[in-house]
Amino acid sequence: MERTCDGDRAGDRAAAHDPAHDGDDRAGFRILFVCTGNICRSPLAERLTVAALGSGAPITVVSAGTRALPGRPMDEGARRELVRLGGSAEGFASRPLTAEAVAHADLVLAASSEHRTTAVALHPVAAGRAFTIAEFGTLAGAVPADRVLDHRDPVRRARALLEEAGALRGLVRVDRPDIADPYGGSRRAYRAAARHIHDCLAVPVRLLTRLPA
Repeated sequence: MERTCDGDRAGDRAAAHDPAHDGDDRAGFRILFVCTGNICRSPLAERLTVAALGSGAPITVVSAGTRALPGRPMDEGARRELVRLGGSAEGFASRPLTAEAVAHADLVLAASSEHRTTAVALHPVAAGRAFTIAEFGTLAGAVPADRVLDHRDPVRRARALLEEAGALRGLVRVDRPDIADPYGGSRRAYRAAARHIHDCLAVPVRLLTRLPA
């Protein structure tokens, strides 16, 4: 992933405290992407991130939908764009968002502010680790890279990135916090949504995967 997220670099410090996520002794790191039906935007984000991280990464990436029906495949327009950008929809099946999924996620990335609000309502103490995809991409772009890249372990990098991005909330402006829903739209709409997601994930993924100097 090469481009940065659209908009000026923007953000609110994570204030919520969740005892289940205290300390650095937890194994792995879990990212949860959220949209409405879990057939377009969130699976695009999930599978693009999985492809970028590579096999065997200690970072787990999943997705869910606030109004999803379980077991549906990706929407064909979204699948087509995913493949074009180097991801795979193989084995994907939609699933509804649950409080448990939010509670178990170290980082919640939502397609829109509305989705973020819904996710946090299910597990309020997750507020400090829940962002929109575009918001997190913009905040990550404002984080001094060395504060993340100093860590060689991907999990420690992910935790450092989350902490640094959360600290920039309210200090950096995010012009376009939401990813437009392409469902049922034109091929151009799907391509625009896929490109927006791709670009907003570019900096976070690069910080998590870049080899140490």
